[in-house]
Amino acid sequence: MIAIVDYGVGNLRSVQKAMERVGVRGIVTGERSLIRQARGIILPGVGAFGDAINTLRRAGLDEVVLECVERRVPLLGICVGMQMLFDESEEMGRHRGLGILPGSVVRFAPGLKVPHVGWNQIYPRAAAAGRPSPLLAGIRPDDYAYFVHSYYPVPADENVVLATTEYGVEFASAVGVGRVFGIQFHPEKSQDIGLRILKNFAEVVERA
Repeated sequence: MIAIVDYGVGNLRSVQKAMERVGVRGIVTGERSLIRQARGIILPGVGAFGDAINTLRRAGLDEVVLECVERRVPLLGICVGMQMLFDESEEMGRHRGLGILPGSVVRFAPGLKVPHVGWNQIYPRAAAAGRPSPLLAGIRPDDYAYFVHSYYPVPADENVVLATTEYGVEFASAVGVGRVFGIQFHPEKSQDIGLRILKNFAEVVERA
């Protein structure tokens, strides 16, 4: 079972339905005990970083997520859920993230239309083994995903960058280390490419 963390923010049901389409059981839950029992975790997120991380903390779910990461339970952060994996965000002030990945979340430069909305290409990077991360298995450089965001992460360690996208600047659109992954785009809105990535994550969970 994969737990889709319900902390009152995010496209929870659409993520769950997308997972059902690839034959994966996902349960939307804010119950700490269920999240702890899950074999994999999806942390969704929409809206402002500060609101999302504060809501997660008020529910006490930040500690549960960190505990599961410590136990090496596979985790996938989506959109703001990805951004929360980092140390901090500058969105409407300074907000402390989960600190799983070193780096900060910054706004697109003035002059660019924000939010960045619509389809854009993702460019997978080869891992040390010479092939992309298992999260991006089967994804090609000419594949498109659907984005909605005004901020993007700047990892302190380039080695965590799994894929990039260009929008005025080349930014990390997929990150990962060990069994922790994050994607800036919305797989539930990215049609076949998004479904493939969710299935890939489910396979990572199964192997774990």
